[in-house]
Amino acid sequence: MRGRGLGSLAWASAQDLFDQSTSFGRLALVHVFMMAGDTLVTISLAGSLFFSVSPTEAKSRVLLYLLITIAPFAVVSPLLGPLIDRSVHGRRVLVALSAGARVLLCWSMSQHLNSLWLYPEAFLVLISSKFYVVTRGALVPEMARSHQFREHGGRVGGAGWPENDRPQSGGFAGFNAQLTLLGTLAGLLVGSLGAGVLKSLGATSVLVVAAMVFAGATVASVRLPRPAGEARSGPRMTQDERDVHALNPLGEGEVARGLAVASLMRFAVGFATFLLAFGLRRAHAGLGWFAVALALSAVGALGGLGLVTRVRERLRESSLLSLALLGTGLGAALASLAPTLLVQTLFAGWLGLWAAVAQPSFDAITQREVAAGLQGRTFARFAVRQQLGWVVGALIPVGVSLNFADGDHLLALVSLVGAVLYTLGRVRR
Repeated sequence: MRGRGLGSLAWASAQDLFDQSTSFGRLALVHVFMMAGDTLVTISLAGSLFFSVSPTEAKSRVLLYLLITIAPFAVVSPLLGPLIDRSVHGRRVLVALSAGARVLLCWSMSQHLNSLWLYPEAFLVLISSKFYVVTRGALVPEMARSHQFREHGGRVGGAGWPENDRPQSGGFAGFNAQLTLLGTLAGLLVGSLGAGVLKSLGATSVLVVAAMVFAGATVASVRLPRPAGEARSGPRMTQDERDVHALNPLGEGEVARGLAVASLMRFAVGFATFLLAFGLRRAHAGLGWFAVALALSAVGALGGLGLVTRVRERLRESSLLSLALLGTGLGAALASLAPTLLVQTLFAGWLGLWAAVAQPSFDAITQREVAAGLQGRTFARFAVRQQLGWVVGALIPVGVSLNFADGDHLLALVSLVGAVLYTLGRVRR
């Protein structure tokens, strides 16, 4: 389709968001609220756990927090995935419960910022957040099969999606990109508000605002449409699908390789985030620099989504994953040549671009290749591995003092080797 890019993606996303008569439009509204709330929670924790204490104390607090981020998946993966797969109704309920729980937890966290109660409450917030992330992955195909698809199909030449993105042919990259764009914009706008509230009123007030945002998410979640007809009993699997899943819990070749790339990209994001954060502490730079880096990362993500929508008709998702690793590696190599605070902050935007290319592409592969009756547990299992990648990446600069040059060299090496191995695996396949 000619003329497609970030502008047409933004136009389609805005149309869907403001058209609340469609299933996908309602899911988009839920997603905006959820991402805005998560951004506010992140800002409040960054201000209270990291930048408000000494570097030594910050390191111990961050290590504890990173360990906490892994734990929710021990709950999400074995319990949530099968529940999502057994009942389509359960998906709507879990989204609403995820939002409602965070209303109470954010309010409680605002009262316990200087208490040990903050850590178990943060743990529960993370569980609730992962509930939504996993459930959303399984909800996208269901929402996209509604009459909203015909809305997209009718806007060919404008904001419509190409033939190979249509749900009938199994591709969901366009819908994933829309949600990512809306979530990024919500995080960027609300993040600016949250930073202002943090500076003027403190982390407590940021969490109170987050509670109000999640209250809006709860209301929006209740409005998600009920499944119709035979979908009410949940997607059914054939015996062959069950057998294949038992033998290959990580999916067939394309899915498993895509998971490796998605996890490696999450590793890169975690590594670069904390490499920059502790570099800022060593340079005695303030929270403002970190806020700029987050903003550039969001802007880069917008550019990545524009790239995905522009080249999606000419490149497969697997090719986009290769480009994501290659772009990350080359960017890190160039950043290592001028390892300054400014360059590292700019690299955050570059990495945000390629992370935004990789995630919707991998989600689309999973939604296309994995049977509907297995998507809940599959997304839960994949979320565990991607989060582990992020935590392992983050632990390296937290545990080892790395300067920007050494950190960028390491990231470049890992990303470029990953790109070569992934490409060779595709060719061999």
